[in-house]
Amino acid sequence: MRAEKRRRWDRARVLRHVPFAVVLALVAIAGLRIWQYHWRQGAALIGGALLVAAVLRAALSDEQGGLLTIRSRVIDVLSYAGLGLLILFVALTITGGPLG
Repeated sequence: MRAEKRRRWDRARVLRHVPFAVVLALVAIAGLRIWQYHWRQGAALIGGALLVAAVLRAALSDEQGGLLTIRSRVIDVLSYAGLGLLILFVALTITGGPLG
């Protein structure tokens, strides 16, 4: 009985970090695209990852949010969404330059 309770508790601890892992995976893909000299796509993916973080933080409780939970829910959502929109705006509006 005790081992089953421990497994359930360990699973809950791991699942708590899945939202952060999703956002981190998107940022890793963005880093790969930037490394392949597709910086605009990479920057747009980073902006999109921050918007995903904002949605996850708004939808999940503090316990379920895991490492996405930094401050209060309102501050986290506004910060993630604001920075994500700003990065998307910059990525989609800059033209020319040495990086294409």
